[in-house]
Parts: sequence; C-alpha cells; structure tokens
Amino acid sequence: MDEIANNLATVRTKIAAACLRAHRRPDEVTLVAVSKLQPRAYIEAAYAAGQRDFGENYAQELRDKSSELAHVPELRWHAIGPLQTNKVKYVAKVATSFHALFSLEIAEELNKRREGHPIDVFIEVNMAAEDSKSGIAPAQVAALAEKVRKLPGLRLVGLMCMPPQPEPPTAWTPEDNRPHFAALRELGKLHGLTQLSMGSTSDYEVAIEEGATVVRVGRSIFGSRPPH
Repeated sequence: MDEIANNLATVRTKIAAACLRAHRRPDEVTLVAVSKLQPRAYIEAAYAAGQRDFGENYAQELRDKSSELAHVPELRWHAIGPLQTNKVKYVAKVATSFHALFSLEIAEELNKRREGHPIDVFIEVNMAAEDSKSGIAPAQVAALAEKVRKLPGLRLVGLMCMPPQPEPPTAWTPEDNRPHFAALRELGKLHGLTQLSMGSTSDYEVAIEEGATVVRVGRSIFGSRPPH
C-alpha cells in the first residue's frame, strides 16, 4: 500500500511540473484516480494518501464500490465510461460527474434519474474519428450542448476525449496526441466550455500542457489492472 502512496506522489509531482511548463497552477488540474477493476483496499490506500476523486468505467462496479465506501467522507466518484440506458440509474445516484456523454437519450435518462444537485457532465468528442471509440464528431457538439443545457438535472461543464494510443509495436509517443488535445481545447473555447477531461497514464503531462483541467490516471497509481 505504500507503493500506491509513492505512485500518487510521483504523479502529483509530474502534474505540478507540467503545470509549471504551461504557466498554470497545479490546483487548476483535478487528478482522477482510475480505480476500474481495482480492489477496495487500493482505493482506501489512495484515499489515505490524500486522493479524493476516483473514476470508474463500469456502472455496476461504481454502484458496488460506492455502496461499500459510502461511509468515507469527501470521496467523489467520476463515471468515465460509456453508459447503456438501463445502467444510468447507478451513475445518477452516486456520481459527481459523468465524462462520457455523447447521446441525447442518455442525457435525458440521466436527467430523469438525477435527484438533488445537478451532475456535472462532459461531452465526449471522438477527435480522431476512430471507429473503435465512442464520442461525437466535433461538428456535432453545438447541437448536443444546446439540448443538454436545457436539462436541469445536468450541468454541462466541458468536453472529454480519448485520443489514439496504438499498441506496440506501432511507434507512438505522447507528443502524437498533442494536436488532438489542442483541438479539443479550441473546440471548448468555441462553445464556452472551460473544463477539459483529457489525458491518461501515457499522455497526461502533454494534456496538461494543452489545457487539461481533469486527467484520468490509473496504471501509474494502481499498477496493471487485474484480468476482467
């Protein structure tokens, strides 16, 4: 468990360094520790090391973990994976924010299910037009944003993207994603959306340099995920 605390410290140091290079303050960036498939003990270890924001890809896993850790104060859950309509209820009940909105149908269901304060939502944009990725095209953001802003249970705060990260042996570096991050930043400016959820373990430093306000880091904190 000390390893998780050490890993967190390393990630935070790298975030601070990236902010310094970009002339930004570290408190402008929220670190979401992606705890997908990781055991409860790992989340508790990260929490003990000061981490408060955790990201889950699967709605039912989010439901179960949030129930097990309901007694823990100031713990914030981020739903970061795509949702099916019949799983929206789990996210609506416990999540602080939803990072993968690309469907009006899901937005309306989330609005219907949400109680209390609105849930923060990010529209997911498929910046590289990858068939294997979810998200809408940049040209579709305006239409979806207009409709989402009318839903009282949702608070549209920004955009999210997951740029290409080819598997070895394909040659790839984090710099390859800089144009996608920069393009998402400019798209956000165009639509008055100031928060940008972009950057993961392999490229979060570049994402911060290009304006990320939320980075989603799992492997660098918790190590490799167990088999699903």
